Amino acid sequence: MKITHDLIERKAGLLALLVILTISVGGLVEIVPLYYQRSTTEPVAGLKPYPALNLEGRDIYIREGCYNCHSQMIRPFRAEVERYGHYSVAGEFVYDHPFQWGSKRTGPDLARVGARYSDEWHRTHLRNPRDVVPESNMPGYPWLAKTPMTGADTAAKMRALRHVGVPYTDADILGAKQAVAGKTEEDALVAYLQELGTVIKARR
Repeated sequence: MKITHDLIERKAGLLALLVILTISVGGLVEIVPLYYQRSTTEPVAGLKPYPALNLEGRDIYIREGCYNCHSQMIRPFRAEVERYGHYSVAGEFVYDHPFQWGSKRTGPDLARVGARYSDEWHRTHLRNPRDVVPESNMPGYPWLAKTPMTGADTAAKMRALRHVGVPYTDADILGAKQAVAGKTEEDALVAYLQELGTVIKARR
């Protein structure tokens, strides 16, 4: 049987099969080489894993759905770089599982947010965003300041991340609970947001 364009259009099953095959081959050709490029698999100079408190803050960021409105990827366009700073590169995020690049921007990109604001600004913004940005439609998160952290699971999280290549040391893991205990969820989230801005100074 000769496969013609006319036949493909009339046979829905064959059309679907060929579409899947084409997308699969195209995807593999684009994705597989990235696993072997040093620029996407090796950390940039100065990159370190998140400290215990910042790691917990990242989990709170994900839990509260912050990624639904904020990306963490500055694209290599003039308007982006002028507004947010140096564009993002893959080597900055090799220890992020999962990374938070995203594409949705109801709010601004957060890749460099820590370098621009103080801890107190972040705390005020989290409790009631309109106190610092009157036009903001972001919800407040006042309960984070009242919710204590125990650090009971922090060491386990760090051990799990070490299995996927994040270079946490035994000392990091042993001190994780103590580093987190007595802090609030707000403390953790602010530490994470500040990490997004300040660590870039060591990476460039």
